[in-house]
Amino acid sequence: MDWRDTGILLSSRRHGESSMIIDVFTPERGRHSGVVRGGASRKVAPILQPGAQLDLAWRARLEEHLGSFSVELQRSRAAIAMQDRTILAGLNAVVALLSFVLPEREAHPGLYAQTRTLLDLLDKTDLWPLAYLRWETALLEEMGYGLDLRCCAVTGAEDGLVYISPKSGRAVSARGAGDWADRMLPLPPALRGEGDATDPDIAAALGATGYFLEHKLAADQSGQPLPAARARFIDRLARPREPSG
Repeated sequence: MDWRDTGILLSSRRHGESSMIIDVFTPERGRHSGVVRGGASRKVAPILQPGAQLDLAWRARLEEHLGSFSVELQRSRAAIAMQDRTILAGLNAVVALLSFVLPEREAHPGLYAQTRTLLDLLDKTDLWPLAYLRWETALLEEMGYGLDLRCCAVTGAEDGLVYISPKSGRAVSARGAGDWADRMLPLPPALRGEGDATDPDIAAALGATGYFLEHKLAADQSGQPLPAARARFIDRLARPREPSG
């Protein structure tokens, strides 16, 4: 049993004296694990960095086995991310979230394409946080918990939308919320593509998407808390950006 594909490296861990077990996100086979023989060597280990784009060849006797990977580097992204601490934190958040939410061996080609596009923008430090926000809303959509912010869920109005219903994920106006306003989530303008979308604005918007990641997606799938890498990324966004270097 064997196949060949490209993939984004999500994580790696030592296996025995010289091998590594890697977890990758591929367009055709979703999240997939396998052993890289000699992966801990000086030649191969530098390739196995989070976010790396790899050419993958997988082989196993049976499909349900862990199997082994042969890997070749197509594109390294860690060096680019390490030039900016906020971007590096964002890269870590992406791979941690994908490892957390994606079921094994289930294809999500649309999300894969969006993830690859996002990671190819790592050198666009001014644009990347907003691109990450768009990616996280796409992740919710892909997992079945998409937000509908087009109009008020109560009145149908398209203006004056200031809340999100924590139950439905739909936008709600001040008038529509009425006496239930204190039970609603705030709807940050950045989440609707409005305003300047500064890093703190985006951090506030990620507070809203984070509610649905934690209380809907994670609660339904595993009940485990979201990866700490996401919280570290939001913390960096919420404060002034440090100079690179």
